[in-house]
Amino acid sequence: MSATATTVADATTATTPRTATTRTTKPTAAGAGAGPRGRVTRIALRTLQVLFAVFFGVASGVPKLIAHPTAVESFDKLGWGAPGMYTIGALELLGGIALLIPLLSSLAATAFVGLMIGAFIVTVTALGGENAATPLVLIPFLAWIAWARRDRTVELIARLRARS
Repeated sequence: MSATATTVADATTATTPRTATTRTTKPTAAGAGAGPRGRVTRIALRTLQVLFAVFFGVASGVPKLIAHPTAVESFDKLGWGAPGMYTIGALELLGGIALLIPLLSSLAATAFVGLMIGAFIVTVTALGGENAATPLVLIPFLAWIAWARRDRTVELIARLRARS
């Protein structure tokens, strides 16, 4: 390379501003990395979120909100009556919807873990233990959703702090 070519190259390099166009992000725990394994994980996670949203919103929440006889009987047996039934039904419906909203999905899954712990305790102590295994089976899957989508909770907190 000649001295003139080197000078021109050096001058161009020196005057051309460098901008960072590459964004560095950590892959999320949900398998956002490249490759088929990450894709399968993301699909499985999203599928679980949709299934839980339907389960909690429609199969569990709606019967409480419409005062289905079996829900009324269970809440009367607990001594919680209609207010407890409607409250739990509304929480389940809203939580099911929140599972489908990316920014709220981790928070909703975490709340459902708490609700399932409570459901297990109530089922064992007040309802004779029938169907007590159901909440225990759901907890690991809900915990996985909460953990895998934890970056959304961080984002939500950052947005809330920015507003105040």
